[in-house]
Amino acid sequence: MELVDGRNRFPCVLCKKRTKPNDRKKCESVEIRRFLRKTFMVDARPVDVLCNKCRHQYYRNKQVKEKPINAKLDTELPGNSLCLSPPSVTLPLHRTVSSHSYCFICKRPGPKLIVVPISARLSAFIHKEVIIPSGSRCCPSHIANDDFITGSLNNLKTIDTSCLNRRTIVDLITRIRSYAIQNCSSKFTFDPSYLNNLDYITLTGISKDHFADLHQEIETEIKNTPSRTSTMSLGIFLLKMRSGMSNQLMSTIFGISKSSVRRAISTVRTALMNKFVPENVGLHHISRQEVIANHTRPLAQSLFGNMTQSQAIAVLDGTYIYIQKSNHFQFQRRTYSIHKGRPLVKPMVVVSTDGYFLTVVGPYLADSRNNDASILNHMLKSNIEDIKNWFEDDDIFIVDRGFRDALGVLEEFGIKAYMPHLLAKGERQMPTPDANASRLVTKIRWVVEAANSRIKRWKYLAHTLPTNQVPFIGDYVRIVCAISNKYLPPLSTGNADDDEALAAKMQYLSKQVNSLKAFVEEHALDKRSSCWEVSSDSLNFPKLDEEEIRNLTCGVYQVRLCPSYIQEYMEGESDILVHKEHPGLIRVKLQSRHISSKKYMLWIQYTESAVTAWYCKCRAGARVVGVCSHIASVVWYLGFAKHNDVDVSATGIQNWGEYVKDAAIIDVSDTDDSDIEE
Repeated sequence: MELVDGRNRFPCVLCKKRTKPNDRKKCESVEIRRFLRKTFMVDARPVDVLCNKCRHQYYRNKQVKEKPINAKLDTELPGNSLCLSPPSVTLPLHRTVSSHSYCFICKRPGPKLIVVPISARLSAFIHKEVIIPSGSRCCPSHIANDDFITGSLNNLKTIDTSCLNRRTIVDLITRIRSYAIQNCSSKFTFDPSYLNNLDYITLTGISKDHFADLHQEIETEIKNTPSRTSTMSLGIFLLKMRSGMSNQLMSTIFGISKSSVRRAISTVRTALMNKFVPENVGLHHISRQEVIANHTRPLAQSLFGNMTQSQAIAVLDGTYIYIQKSNHFQFQRRTYSIHKGRPLVKPMVVVSTDGYFLTVVGPYLADSRNNDASILNHMLKSNIEDIKNWFEDDDIFIVDRGFRDALGVLEEFGIKAYMPHLLAKGERQMPTPDANASRLVTKIRWVVEAANSRIKRWKYLAHTLPTNQVPFIGDYVRIVCAISNKYLPPLSTGNADDDEALAAKMQYLSKQVNSLKAFVEEHALDKRSSCWEVSSDSLNFPKLDEEEIRNLTCGVYQVRLCPSYIQEYMEGESDILVHKEHPGLIRVKLQSRHISSKKYMLWIQYTESAVTAWYCKCRAGARVVGVCSHIASVVWYLGFAKHNDVDVSATGIQNWGEYVKDAAIIDVSDTDDSDIEE
């Protein structure tokens, strides 16, 4: 109570305004005085008075505290007491302009604007260090799942300083503390507000949007538990497949028990197999006409089809999933592969010519009775997935040499099969027609090898699996194939015009003969050394660009091996030899990359503007449809690397042998003197 002009003024202890008799009440309540001290740092006495307006702040605060436990924690009341304190604290934090009539991101005016959720404002402060004032509005297109979409805040214009009131600061600290407690308790979470798109790709193998779509597919079949949500369960499963980490390690990362991790993986696997996998992999999920129209490369149709667009072309191969040695001796014997020297099971993969997984059959055992040909015979004779009706007469299978014993069965069912030619007994090199035909097959068949590699990128399937996971190996392989079909890009794509031109070129070359091979054999150039001399620096080899080299090789695989071959060539003692009578003919000897005791001799004929002929003594070196890796390496070195001053030693190919000891080399300086006889 204050005395002003001889009269009692009775000012409010909080707002300092003069109170009327009917608009004041003494602070006799201990709770009111505690509230004033805690909230406004005002020490009130029992004789001090509060106006009705300030006293109601206490009642509103009391109602908030008595609110049910399941109420939303992020609800903001317009009349919250601390929000009324003036903005008196200036901090060097970026903030946006407070806007109600227009979007604070794109400046688009209303009326179709929404208030920014509190969770989105907190995420913006944590990840972008930007304070968004309460009540700010933005376009609905900037918000998804109560958070800003990726990239929406990248070009945001902000003010360098923020003037905040005490309530805002306390609320911000409280929410950051809750965020920290949540992250410390759960260790890791797949909450979309905490991970960006690159994080999702690294951890799960699919993007953030694809993860949300996959979660929506199985959300109704996975229950939330006290230790994990359905989102976390899906993240655990995909991380397990992607990284191959042990359940114990994942238990530590996610802060849940090992058994909970195991149950999450089992639940998600079952949910995916119920609906998602049948809709995305298997012969029943896609029609034959759709495969022909959308998943067949024009190159394959041009090389092997009849150009009527009515033939389905499939590429088949088996892949290996390694397992531990079983205690069941019969199963141990039947899963042991003599070829690989370890126990494994074999799923059979069927893909289209662009790498789309048509189906996965198996897995099968690994003994001699379950080779690729036997598995294909079993698929056809058992009519797995109604395969005999799905494929029709004159459809095409592209296979490797392991299917040679199944060619008769395929012919019975009216299916054409194309396979690389076998090397005749006693021969060291394929004839030119066989080598050309084999190149046409490998030009299409590589896609199934890339598809198998895509499966093994899910590291869990590349590791050695325990025997208790054998019943689920087929499910795991089908799941990753279904994910690849729906969310990953095709392995092989091509423009129709480019594919048709390449096919016409390869078919024309496949009918040609290797004239240089005949010339070498006729003049015994592989045996005569007197007609060759070491080349000088002025070799006058034509200058080629990378596109011209790829046209010469009819692919990119051989080009990728060129730096490795040339690096070993430059470290060796071989020379480039020029024919004395034919300056446009050179001879080179290259080391085999597989066998230390073998070197391949090759010949290249050229003019000032182009490479005209080639021949190599390797198994496929007589072909004219493209060139082998040995010829491609010499052409790349002489036609591209030397003209462009490419430093082969700087191409990133490291010889790690200097860090590994060789027991065949004994350094005399390291010998103990006591071992030397005097």
